Amino acid sequence: MFPARHRDLARRCAIAAAAVTATGAFLAVPASAGTPLQARQAATLGTELSSTLGDRTVGSYFDQATSRLVVTVTDAEAANQVRARGAVPQHVSYRASELAAVTAELGRSASIPGTAWRVDPRSGQVLVTADATVTGAKLDKVTEVVHGFGAKARLKRTSGHLRPLISGGDAIWGQGLRCSLGFNVHDSSGNPAILTAGHCGVATNDWWADSSNSQHIARTQGASFPGHDYSWAAYDSGVDAPSAINTGQQITGAGEATVGEQVTRSGSTTGVHSGSVTGLNATVNYQEGSVSGLIDTDVCAEPGDSGGSLYDGGTAIGLTSGGSGDCNSGGETFFQPVPAALSAYGLTLP
Repeated sequence: MFPARHRDLARRCAIAAAAVTATGAFLAVPASAGTPLQARQAATLGTELSSTLGDRTVGSYFDQATSRLVVTVTDAEAANQVRARGAVPQHVSYRASELAAVTAELGRSASIPGTAWRVDPRSGQVLVTADATVTGAKLDKVTEVVHGFGAKARLKRTSGHLRPLISGGDAIWGQGLRCSLGFNVHDSSGNPAILTAGHCGVATNDWWADSSNSQHIARTQGASFPGHDYSWAAYDSGVDAPSAINTGQQITGAGEATVGEQVTRSGSTTGVHSGSVTGLNATVNYQEGSVSGLIDTDVCAEPGDSGGSLYDGGTAIGLTSGGSGDCNSGGETFFQPVPAALSAYGLTLP
């Protein structure tokens, strides 16, 4: 969720594009190659192939136009393994360990508020974003670091501000803020609970169902932000906690996202919006600190949408963390993966 106000948590990042062109060679693959899949099937297969290939892949993405899973590979043997599983191989120039070294160095030397980075499987590079607050010496520093990696990384600017967005799903009110409920879950004893963004949970102990704070519904039990962006709150006795979200969509379980997957977000400020996953395992440097392991998307969101639900059909995918832009001009929004949040607190869904 993005709180409607959280002492102006972190202004959104909207990045006007400027990029260094990659020099790595890519092998074209016939569009007819590979087996047609649904997005959730592609996500599962992508995870399996990533585990199998290890350092010889920098990720995969779902091609909506052909319904094929495209998997990056660094050698012919890996390409054959990908084909054997019904996916499409795309040759890239760098191994996963080489790009991991890039992101590690970025963390050491360029963790400047207003920046974000992730491995882009479509180009086989690390994509670094700098928002409008990154100027002067800070921008010079980021530019110098990125250019030092050569074709392994490229820099993109955005005109907005990267910030957490407190609000989402059904509105829930805390002490001086509004967030969105992500998903109803159960704790290890089977009691109903709220799963939402960490930056919402660290900001308040108590949650109400109304802006006048007259109907108390839950109390925060655990929260992690920065580092991660998830929290949970135990419902008061007698509070109804349906498995469906406010769009009427029944949630039957949680799953990992895949690049290219079409997803839907629900938030208390802007309602329901859809888009696609553009990256995984992103690091975002908010003013409050860095958060890693996020899902990057082209779905719009605004303050108050924080903690809100990201889903694909009945599969819970993410919790709204932060981003840039708005739902008039469009934007970029990052989400905390739901499986990691459930695992951290021993919660289950639905």
